[in-house]
Amino acid sequence: MDVLLDKGSFTELDMFVQHRSNDFGMDKNRILTDGVVTGYGSIDGRQVMVFSQDFTIFGGSLSEAFAEKICKVMDMALKMGIPIIGLNDSGGARIQEGVVSLGGYANIFLKNTLASGVVPQISAILGPCAG
Repeated sequence: MDVLLDKGSFTELDMFVQHRSNDFGMDKNRILTDGVVTGYGSIDGRQVMVFSQDFTIFGGSLSEAFAEKICKVMDMALKMGIPIIGLNDSGGARIQEGVVSLGGYANIFLKNTLASGVVPQISAILGPCAG
């Protein structure tokens, strides 16, 4: 984010979000941000919403909470009429959550279709990428 956005412009949202899974030992493995950093900042003075998947946390895998964070910034981008930038580095759905994590992809894809032709959607693929 520091390289992409104007210096000092980034404001993180939902930094204390954690997954809600209790199966497969996940109740003992909760990490703040749940593997995705979301927020807003500016590029050359123009405001943007941004999310960055963190492969170092659960392989960047998508949980229900992770998807909710992405959907929130996409909704904000639509409401404000500003671009959404995604930095993707993810191993796919978080298998420990099963179908719930797959539903998260459905929610994100719906937001993609709603934003299509309305606000710019920019993705950078920085590693593995599913979805």
